[in-house]
Amino acid sequence: MTKKTLSHINDTGEASMVDVSHKVKTTRMAMASGMIHFPAEVFAQLSADGFLSKKGSIFQVAQIAGIQAVKKTADLIPLCHPLALSKINIQIQPVSDQNALLIECMVKCRERTGVEMEALTGVSVAALTIYDMCKALSHDIKISTIQLEQKTGGKNDFER
Repeated sequence: MTKKTLSHINDTGEASMVDVSHKVKTTRMAMASGMIHFPAEVFAQLSADGFLSKKGSIFQVAQIAGIQAVKKTADLIPLCHPLALSKINIQIQPVSDQNALLIECMVKCRERTGVEMEALTGVSVAALTIYDMCKALSHDIKISTIQLEQKTGGKNDFER
């Protein structure tokens, strides 16, 4: 079995951005998801109000924040490459039996490196935005299971 190594650590053990200049541009896609859980009474109130708050539509504001975050991933995570993104789609849907919202972010580009970090960043910031918009109702809101669901393009595809 071949020993795997960390790609962002160079031969002398220092952090280093991966050189992708030798790679061919291919279509890359990544999908990430996450959950945000609410106390039952808070979720019931949000549902009854159509997920609208005094600050506006919780879903729309979180989607816009997530899209902005995807675009800024290289500014937020030091060793990520800036990428020319082709598509960003963030979906938020209630999961009533869990008093939760499911957030999914799909990112696509034609580049030399993948968009996993961009998709994960989109989900994370969308979830944080929902927390911010709802914290006046309760601070007992939990963000959980932010994870990569799928990636295609490049050396290895992945699907959970």
